[in-house]
Amino acid sequence: MGGGGEGPAWRDSLPYYYCVKFALSASSTLFSTAGLVIFCVGVYAEVERQKHRTLEGLFLAPAVILILLGITIFAVSFIGMVGSLRDNRTLLKTFFWVLLAIFITELLLLFVEIIFEKQMNAVFHSSIQDGIRHYYDDLDFKNILDYVQQKFSCCGGDEFRDWHVNRYHSCNGSGPLACGVPYTCCIRKAPGEVINTLCGYRTLNQERLELVNTIHVRGCIHAVSFWFKDNFEATLGIVCSLFLPWHARPEETMTECSLR
Repeated sequence: MGGGGEGPAWRDSLPYYYCVKFALSASSTLFSTAGLVIFCVGVYAEVERQKHRTLEGLFLAPAVILILLGITIFAVSFIGMVGSLRDNRTLLKTFFWVLLAIFITELLLLFVEIIFEKQMNAVFHSSIQDGIRHYYDDLDFKNILDYVQQKFSCCGGDEFRDWHVNRYHSCNGSGPLACGVPYTCCIRKAPGEVINTLCGYRTLNQERLELVNTIHVRGCIHAVSFWFKDNFEATLGIVCSLFLPWHARPEETMTECSLR
Protein backbone atom coordinates (compact mmCIF):
# COMPACT_ATOMS: atom_id res chain seq x y z
CA MET A 1 0.00 0.00 0.00
CA GLY A 2 2.92 2.31 0.79
CA GLY A 3 4.27 1.92 -2.75
CA GLY A 4 0.82 2.55 -4.21
CA GLY A 5 0.54 5.79 -2.21
CA GLU A 6 3.73 7.14 -3.75
CA GLY A 7 2.76 6.22 -7.31
CA PRO A 8 0.28 9.03 -8.04
CA ALA A 9 2.63 11.70 -6.64
CA TRP A 10 5.43 10.43 -8.85
CA ARG A 11 3.22 10.38 -11.93
CA ASP A 12 2.05 13.92 -11.20
CA SER A 13 5.55 15.32 -10.68
CA LEU A 14 7.19 13.63 -13.67
CA PRO A 15 5.61 15.84 -16.42
CA TYR A 16 6.32 18.95 -14.38
CA TYR A 17 9.90 17.81 -13.88
CA TYR A 18 10.53 17.34 -17.61
CA CYS A 19 8.78 20.61 -18.53
CA VAL A 20 10.89 22.64 -16.09
CA LYS A 21 14.05 20.78 -17.05
CA PHE A 22 13.52 21.31 -20.79
CA ALA A 23 12.45 24.96 -20.45
CA LEU A 24 15.35 25.85 -18.17
CA SER A 25 17.92 23.95 -20.24
CA ALA A 26 16.73 25.43 -23.54
CA SER A 27 16.52 29.01 -22.31
CA SER A 28 19.86 28.81 -20.49
CA THR A 29 21.57 27.37 -23.57
CA LEU A 30 20.10 30.12 -25.73
CA PHE A 31 21.20 32.88 -23.38
CA SER A 32 24.64 31.30 -22.91
CA THR A 33 25.16 31.38 -26.67
CA ALA A 34 23.89 34.97 -26.84
CA GLY A 35 26.22 36.00 -24.01
CA LEU A 36 29.18 34.41 -25.75
CA VAL A 37 28.34 36.21 -29.01
CA ILE A 38 27.99 39.56 -27.21
CA PHE A 39 31.32 38.97 -25.47
CA CYS A 40 33.09 38.21 -28.77
CA VAL A 41 31.58 41.28 -30.43
CA GLY A 42 32.66 43.39 -27.46
CA VAL A 43 36.24 42.08 -27.60
CA TYR A 44 36.45 42.76 -31.34
CA ALA A 45 34.99 46.26 -30.91
CA GLU A 46 37.38 47.05 -28.06
CA VAL A 47 40.40 45.92 -30.08
CA GLU A 48 39.30 48.20 -32.93
CA ARG A 49 38.58 51.04 -30.51
CA GLN A 50 42.06 50.84 -29.02
CA LYS A 51 43.54 51.36 -32.47
CA HIS A 52 41.62 54.60 -33.07
CA ARG A 53 40.87 55.74 -29.52
CA THR A 54 40.38 59.47 -29.06
CA LEU A 55 38.21 59.60 -25.93
CA GLU A 56 38.49 58.15 -22.44
CA GLY A 57 35.84 56.97 -20.02
CA LEU A 58 33.57 53.98 -19.65
CA PHE A 59 30.54 55.87 -20.96
CA LEU A 60 32.33 56.51 -24.22
CA ALA A 61 33.56 52.91 -24.50
CA PRO A 62 30.46 50.80 -25.24
CA ALA A 63 32.71 47.88 -26.20
CA VAL A 64 33.65 47.52 -22.52
CA ILE A 65 29.97 47.43 -21.58
CA LEU A 66 29.38 44.71 -24.19
CA ILE A 67 32.23 42.65 -22.75
CA LEU A 68 30.92 42.91 -19.19
CA LEU A 69 27.35 42.23 -20.31
CA GLY A 70 28.43 39.20 -22.34
CA ILE A 71 30.43 37.74 -19.44
CA THR A 72 27.52 38.22 -17.03
CA ILE A 73 24.92 36.69 -19.34
CA PHE A 74 27.14 33.74 -20.21
CA ALA A 75 28.20 33.00 -16.62
CA VAL A 76 24.68 33.13 -15.17
CA SER A 77 23.10 31.18 -18.03
CA PHE A 78 25.88 28.57 -17.99
CA ILE A 79 25.22 27.92 -14.30
CA GLY A 80 21.52 27.41 -15.02
CA MET A 81 22.24 25.18 -18.02
CA VAL A 82 24.65 22.88 -16.17
CA GLY A 83 22.44 22.81 -13.09
CA SER A 84 19.37 21.79 -15.07
CA LEU A 85 21.17 19.17 -17.17
CA ARG A 86 22.87 17.53 -14.19
CA ASP A 87 20.00 18.13 -11.74
CA ASN A 88 22.49 19.84 -9.44
CA ARG A 89 20.57 21.41 -6.59
CA THR A 90 23.44 23.71 -5.57
CA LEU A 91 23.84 25.17 -9.06
CA LEU A 92 20.08 25.60 -9.46
CA LYS A 93 19.85 27.46 -6.18
CA THR A 94 22.80 29.64 -7.20
CA PHE A 95 21.14 30.35 -10.53
CA PHE A 96 17.90 31.36 -8.82
CA TRP A 97 19.52 33.64 -6.24
CA VAL A 98 21.72 35.35 -8.85
CA LEU A 99 18.65 36.05 -11.00
CA LEU A 100 16.82 37.37 -7.95
CA ALA A 101 19.78 39.60 -7.04
CA ILE A 102 19.90 41.01 -10.59
CA PHE A 103 16.15 41.64 -10.53
CA ILE A 104 16.32 43.43 -7.17
CA THR A 105 19.29 45.48 -8.36
CA GLU A 106 17.37 46.59 -11.44
CA LEU A 107 14.42 47.65 -9.28
CA LEU A 108 16.71 49.58 -6.93
CA LEU A 109 18.38 51.35 -9.86
CA LEU A 110 14.97 52.24 -11.24
CA PHE A 111 13.84 53.68 -7.90
CA VAL A 112 17.12 55.59 -7.55
CA GLU A 113 16.64 57.04 -11.04
CA ILE A 114 13.07 58.08 -10.15
CA ILE A 115 13.98 59.57 -6.76
CA PHE A 116 17.15 61.31 -7.93
CA GLU A 117 15.96 62.01 -11.46
CA LYS A 118 17.38 65.54 -11.63
CA GLN A 119 20.80 64.51 -10.35
CA MET A 120 20.95 61.51 -12.70
CA ASN A 121 19.87 63.62 -15.66
CA ALA A 122 22.61 66.13 -14.84
CA VAL A 123 25.24 63.35 -14.89
CA PHE A 124 23.93 61.95 -18.18
CA HIS A 125 23.70 65.42 -19.67
CA SER A 126 27.32 66.17 -18.82
CA SER A 127 28.48 62.86 -20.32
CA ILE A 128 26.44 63.30 -23.50
CA GLN A 129 27.69 66.86 -23.95
CA ASP A 130 31.25 65.61 -23.69
CA GLY A 131 30.43 63.03 -26.36
CA ILE A 132 28.76 65.64 -28.59
CA ARG A 133 31.82 67.85 -28.23
CA HIS A 134 33.93 65.04 -29.78
CA TYR A 135 31.14 63.67 -31.99
CA TYR A 136 33.25 63.48 -35.15
CA ASP A 137 36.35 62.25 -33.34
CA ASP A 138 34.92 59.04 -31.91
CA LEU A 139 33.06 56.79 -34.35
CA ASP A 140 31.94 54.53 -31.48
CA PHE A 141 30.00 57.25 -29.72
CA LYS A 142 28.80 58.79 -33.00
CA ASN A 143 27.15 55.55 -34.10
CA ILE A 144 25.44 55.09 -30.73
CA LEU A 145 24.11 58.65 -30.56
CA ASP A 146 22.91 58.50 -34.17
CA TYR A 147 21.05 55.27 -33.41
CA VAL A 148 19.47 56.68 -30.22
CA GLN A 149 18.38 59.89 -31.95
CA GLN A 150 16.70 57.94 -34.74
CA LYS A 151 15.28 55.17 -32.56
CA PHE A 152 13.79 57.44 -29.89
CA SER A 153 13.01 60.46 -32.11
CA CYS A 154 15.16 62.85 -30.09
CA CYS A 155 18.06 65.24 -30.51
CA GLY A 156 20.96 66.00 -28.18
CA GLY A 157 21.06 65.27 -24.47
CA ASP A 158 18.69 67.61 -22.66
CA GLU A 159 17.49 69.32 -25.86
CA PHE A 160 18.51 69.93 -29.47
CA ARG A 161 20.52 73.06 -28.55
CA ASP A 162 23.14 70.83 -26.90
CA TRP A 163 24.75 70.67 -30.34
CA HIS A 164 26.07 74.18 -29.71
CA VAL A 165 29.05 72.61 -27.88
CA ASN A 166 30.31 70.93 -31.06
CA ARG A 167 32.72 73.19 -32.94
CA TYR A 168 31.33 72.19 -36.31
CA HIS A 169 27.68 72.76 -35.31
CA SER A 170 28.25 75.87 -33.22
CA CYS A 171 26.67 79.04 -34.55
CA ASN A 172 30.12 80.61 -34.29
CA GLY A 173 31.37 78.26 -36.99
CA SER A 174 31.55 79.00 -40.70
CA GLY A 175 31.11 75.60 -42.33
CA PRO A 176 27.94 74.07 -43.83
CA LEU A 177 27.11 72.42 -40.48
CA ALA A 178 27.28 75.68 -38.53
CA CYS A 179 24.25 76.40 -36.33
CA GLY A 180 22.63 73.12 -37.37
CA VAL A 181 22.12 69.57 -36.10
CA PRO A 182 22.98 66.16 -37.62
CA TYR A 183 20.51 64.63 -40.06
CA THR A 184 19.68 61.92 -37.48
CA CYS A 185 17.74 64.62 -35.61
CA CYS A 186 15.49 65.28 -38.61
CA ILE A 187 11.88 64.11 -38.82
CA ARG A 188 11.19 61.52 -41.49
CA LYS A 189 8.00 62.26 -43.38
CA ALA A 190 7.60 58.63 -44.43
CA PRO A 191 9.28 55.29 -43.56
CA GLY A 192 12.36 54.67 -45.68
CA GLU A 193 12.50 58.26 -46.87
CA VAL A 194 15.97 59.42 -47.97
CA ILE A 195 16.80 62.42 -45.81
CA ASN A 196 18.87 65.36 -46.98
CA THR A 197 22.00 65.35 -44.78
CA LEU A 198 21.67 69.13 -44.39
CA CYS A 199 18.04 69.00 -43.28
CA GLY A 200 19.06 70.39 -39.88
CA TYR A 201 20.69 73.46 -41.41
CA ARG A 202 20.39 76.65 -39.32
CA THR A 203 18.05 75.19 -36.73
CA LEU A 204 19.92 76.01 -33.50
CA ASN A 205 19.03 79.69 -33.68
CA GLN A 206 15.31 79.05 -34.17
CA GLU A 207 12.52 78.59 -31.62
CA ARG A 208 11.19 75.14 -30.73
CA LEU A 209 7.73 75.79 -32.18
CA GLU A 210 9.26 76.68 -35.54
CA LEU A 211 11.02 73.31 -35.74
CA VAL A 212 8.29 70.83 -34.74
CA ASN A 213 7.95 69.67 -38.34
CA THR A 214 11.67 69.77 -39.17
CA ILE A 215 13.68 68.18 -36.36
CA HIS A 216 13.05 66.42 -33.06
CA VAL A 217 13.39 69.07 -30.38
CA ARG A 218 13.08 66.68 -27.42
CA GLY A 219 16.33 65.63 -25.74
CA CYS A 220 17.35 61.96 -25.73
CA ILE A 221 17.65 61.81 -21.93
CA HIS A 222 13.93 62.55 -21.58
CA ALA A 223 12.96 60.35 -24.55
CA VAL A 224 14.77 57.28 -23.20
CA SER A 225 13.47 57.94 -19.68
CA PHE A 226 9.87 58.12 -20.92
CA TRP A 227 10.38 54.93 -22.94
CA PHE A 228 11.55 53.02 -19.86
CA LYS A 229 8.64 54.32 -17.80
CA ASP A 230 6.11 53.44 -20.52
CA ASN A 231 7.50 49.91 -20.84
CA PHE A 232 8.18 49.32 -17.16
CA GLU A 233 4.97 47.39 -16.51
CA ALA A 234 5.54 45.07 -19.47
CA THR A 235 9.19 44.56 -18.52
CA LEU A 236 8.25 43.88 -14.91
CA GLY A 237 5.65 41.33 -16.01
CA ILE A 238 8.14 39.49 -18.22
CA VAL A 239 10.77 39.38 -15.48
CA CYS A 240 8.28 38.22 -12.85
CA SER A 241 7.06 35.45 -15.18
CA LEU A 242 10.59 34.03 -15.15
CA PHE A 243 10.22 33.38 -11.45
CA LEU A 244 6.80 31.69 -11.59
CA PRO A 245 8.20 28.17 -12.10
CA TRP A 246 10.25 28.61 -8.95
CA HIS A 247 7.30 29.00 -6.60
CA ALA A 248 7.26 25.24 -6.05
CA ARG A 249 11.06 25.05 -5.57
CA PRO A 250 11.78 23.13 -8.79
CA GLU A 251 15.38 22.52 -7.78
CA GLU A 252 13.99 20.10 -5.17
CA THR A 253 11.49 18.60 -7.60
CA MET A 254 14.15 18.03 -10.24
CA THR A 255 16.55 16.49 -7.76
CA GLU A 256 13.93 14.23 -6.19
CA CYS A 257 12.62 13.10 -9.58
CA SER A 258 16.13 12.33 -10.84
CA LEU A 259 16.85 10.24 -7.74
CA ARG A 260 13.72 8.19 -8.31
